[in-house]
Amino acid sequence: TGAQQSATVANPVSGASLDLLPHFQLEPEDVYIVKNKAVSLACRATPATQIYFKCNGEWVHQGDHITQHSTDRGTGLPVMEVRIEVTRQQVEKIFGLEEYWCQCVAWSSSGTTKSQKAFVRIAYLRKNFEQEPTAREVSIEQGIVLPCRPPEGIPPAEVEWLRNEELVDPELDANVYVTPEHSLVLRQARLADTANYTCVAKNIVARRRSTSAAITVYVNGGWSTWTQWSGCSTSCGRGWQKRSRTCTNPTPLNGGAFCEGQNVQKTACTTLCPVDGAWSEWSKWSVCGTECTHWRSRECSEPAPRNGGRDCHGPELDTRNCTSELCSHAAPGADDVALYVGLVAVAVCLVLLLLVGVLVYCRKKGGLDADVADSSILTAGFQPVSIKPSKADNPSLLTIQPDLSTTTMTYQGSLCPRQDGPAKLQLPNGHLLSPLGAGRHTLHHSSPAAEGAEFVARLSTQSYFRSLPRGTTNMAYGTFNFLGGRLMIPNTGISLLIPPDAIPRGKIYEVYLTLHKQEEVRLPLAGCQTLLSPIVSCGPPGVLLTRPAILAMGHCVEASAENWSIRLKKQSCEGTWEDVLQLGAEPCTELYYCQLEAQACYIFTEQLGRFALVGESLSMAASKRLKLVLFAPAACPSLEYNIRVYCLSDTQDVLKEVIQLEKQLGGQLIGAPRVLHFKDSYHNLRLSIHDMPSSLWKSKLLASYQEIPFYHIWSGLQPFLHCTFTLERLSPSTCELACKIWVWQVEGDGQSFTVNFNIAKDTRFSDWLVPDSEVGAPALVGPSAFKIPFLIRQKIISSLDPPGTRGADWRMLAQKLNLDSHLSFFASKSSPTAMILNLWEARHFPNGNLSQLAAAVAEVGKQDSALFAISEAEC
Repeated sequence: TGAQQSATVANPVSGASLDLLPHFQLEPEDVYIVKNKAVSLACRATPATQIYFKCNGEWVHQGDHITQHSTDRGTGLPVMEVRIEVTRQQVEKIFGLEEYWCQCVAWSSSGTTKSQKAFVRIAYLRKNFEQEPTAREVSIEQGIVLPCRPPEGIPPAEVEWLRNEELVDPELDANVYVTPEHSLVLRQARLADTANYTCVAKNIVARRRSTSAAITVYVNGGWSTWTQWSGCSTSCGRGWQKRSRTCTNPTPLNGGAFCEGQNVQKTACTTLCPVDGAWSEWSKWSVCGTECTHWRSRECSEPAPRNGGRDCHGPELDTRNCTSELCSHAAPGADDVALYVGLVAVAVCLVLLLLVGVLVYCRKKGGLDADVADSSILTAGFQPVSIKPSKADNPSLLTIQPDLSTTTMTYQGSLCPRQDGPAKLQLPNGHLLSPLGAGRHTLHHSSPAAEGAEFVARLSTQSYFRSLPRGTTNMAYGTFNFLGGRLMIPNTGISLLIPPDAIPRGKIYEVYLTLHKQEEVRLPLAGCQTLLSPIVSCGPPGVLLTRPAILAMGHCVEASAENWSIRLKKQSCEGTWEDVLQLGAEPCTELYYCQLEAQACYIFTEQLGRFALVGESLSMAASKRLKLVLFAPAACPSLEYNIRVYCLSDTQDVLKEVIQLEKQLGGQLIGAPRVLHFKDSYHNLRLSIHDMPSSLWKSKLLASYQEIPFYHIWSGLQPFLHCTFTLERLSPSTCELACKIWVWQVEGDGQSFTVNFNIAKDTRFSDWLVPDSEVGAPALVGPSAFKIPFLIRQKIISSLDPPGTRGADWRMLAQKLNLDSHLSFFASKSSPTAMILNLWEARHFPNGNLSQLAAAVAEVGKQDSALFAISEAEC
């Protein structure tokens, strides 16, 4: 009946049953005496003839017992219940020697039974806390521990916390918990946690309150970015200019420290004075000519206008009549008649040549086959070859290239199909390496500039295209049919692959690919969200394709599942941005899929539109890649010299824009760009300059470092963030500059740039710049857009799509190409092999190693006897 219960049998009766031993239905329990109130102990047993209490080993007097008798209705056995009262004086009589306890002993005809011991204790609660919380001032997001050790008491006191006299409930606030030692812990201090905190201890005797501890959560101030330098105070000569910043990023609160440093900077400036031009002396008169005139000239060179000065007014050439022995007026004669006859003959010849050209063009146009634009482009130029194909296990399986000299081209015009015949090209079911027949195609070229301007002007009349850029620098466009093709924006890493049969046969789409600047398109971001990629449009929007196109673009995220939640966003025709895909989760639609790699992402989409990759950090370990680029002027006419440090998202398109901007400003690139991992730690980016020879140069900045606020960089919506270090030469003859520029995130790792170059030397832009020849909108149409020949592609698809023996099908090919993590997506499509080959084309164009793909296909062929037999037969 209890841990301390024991039973003994005294004077046992011969043959008595053990069932007739007394057993307790109610035993005495531990109690506490509060103040001077006596407590009652009770026990009840059956069958029992006598029950007495024994306290601290001594029998309680029979007169102190209150006894009741009854009968158990279920067994008919007698039941006896006994109660006694214990007073505070009884307990205090032996206080300090041992604990006071009482126990029941019950008798029956078969023996005795003892109950468990019940301890009687005097309850109390001391007044003074052993440790009380103390007031503190903490910075925002800092952890707080408020200790509390309650007063000594019996029973031990329970502890609860009050915030401004309201109960703190850890179940309702995840930022708060109470330790087993009764300390209150705030994981990250918030402004709302500024309050008075009180520790409360209570038991059955009393309730005690500690002294209140005031917790103040403060925010240290932070500088905003510097404003732009004001204009020079003088329009001519030496003056000054200034810029300012405010301590509002963030504003100091609750006694937080104000920003250190100056809020205004002044620097000297020199404005070159304009010099108006003046004429030089007239030259001597020339010799009198046959037209009875002579002339003289002068130049605007004494001085020449410079620095915005006015140009010279008046003529620079003066003529007048003259007479001499060389001056004569001859009447028209035989020479003039011959000249006129010659001009008429040339005009007649030009007219005849034009007529011959028109006749030849009409004859060629009338002899074209039906639908040649839809079919002949596929087979044109694939001449029969006499080279013996390789075996199936040869890595050069796909490298035997037919003659493509007549069809490989860059398309920049319109694809013009003919509709004068019903015939269509039927693809043969030949061998894996069978060459295609010869053919011809009609691709008409036009001026890229004129075509682009006409294309953009036509699109801009529609409401959805009003946000497209008006120029064609960041746009690619072309006309495509069922053969597919590719659009690329040079030097941005952005491309659109339209696979074969993505456009229904018989239809022709005008497709464009556009890179938007962040200031052109408003992308709303919430919370810790950040833009990870360029904003790219491909269209026409809303057009559904029969096969997914693949949009490739760069990104700047160091992705890991535990640090990031990455979503693909698409803008609807109404202008709102919607989440269409969450990377790493099961796709909710088959229209979109995204493969994220180290530097780029590949978006499978069956619906064209405007896309962007947006991430939300899940921990402070999340980081973005920044590209740090240094520029300086190529020429230095004055004593001042500026070094500009750009902090860009690590994508090719942003770097291209900055290089083009600096080219216009006359800047030169200093060294190769560096990569910095910028973490979501709420810390700003600092930049400083060091190790500059003080005897030759001095810095004009008053502060020891410059800062770019965290949120300006993290959002990704301000693409060209930079800091300028203004230096001054102490001597005009100084041409060498050697220094170091440090770039680091506060409480994080950094990068050091060693700057050492000649500022007087004419330095050309490096290979990072965009060549002038790479303008316009390149488009590749038909077979020239793909590395894998069309019929070889079809043979691979027909061989690997059906389930193969021992798994030798498209699944093994995906494994060989390290794409087995996307098997569920490939399996959801009608041709998984086509999806794999399309992704290979998007990842490896134009420098893909076709031999490696051939080796992977050959390895799959070895596992499938049917496919291997095909390869052997073709050898």
